[in-house]
Amino acid sequence: MLSFFSKPDKKLYSNRVDCSSSNCYFTLKNNLLDYIHTVKTDWSDIVIMCIGTDRSTGDSLGPLVGSKIERLNDLDNIHVMGTLDDPVHAANLEEKLESIPKLKNPLVIAIDACLGSMDNVSTVSVGIGSLKPGAGVKKNLPEVGHIYITGVVNVGGFMEYFVLQNTRLAIVMKMANVIAKALESTVLDLTLLNTKKKA
Repeated sequence: MLSFFSKPDKKLYSNRVDCSSSNCYFTLKNNLLDYIHTVKTDWSDIVIMCIGTDRSTGDSLGPLVGSKIERLNDLDNIHVMGTLDDPVHAANLEEKLESIPKLKNPLVIAIDACLGSMDNVSTVSVGIGSLKPGAGVKKNLPEVGHIYITGVVNVGGFMEYFVLQNTRLAIVMKMANVIAKALESTVLDLTLLNTKKKA
């Protein structure tokens, strides 16, 4: 499964967005569009895999985003995986990944929460390459995504499980709103562009 995703140098293709800034949504959207056109222009489907669980406040970023953009499933060739009602987490990640190669030529965008430095809390990183879910809490899970979006929800380095459990919901919600809005607008722009190409 790991070979399904590309692994370029993330340092060359990544950007960090502060969710407190006034233009965070536009910056994130523009980065997403740039990276999607860089990675794959001939995609048949877009899979948005939102990883995490609502059993932990800090780790609920992915499912919150998934629930906010779930209506994108109504569009042709858009597949949102991971919501509050049906999360993608450590126990079922490999099972969910098995369905992706069945699509013709999918582009996978992976979203997950992470821990980081105090200065980076409430920032979102977007870049080309896969993310490794659970790395911050020492879990060995498959890598996911051609493009990744990670949100720093709290400070890491010590007692990670406890920190995730005691993360402020307000921070996670604000980040989820920004990511969801950027993803929804990005997908709608790409869908419109593809429709014009086929016309």
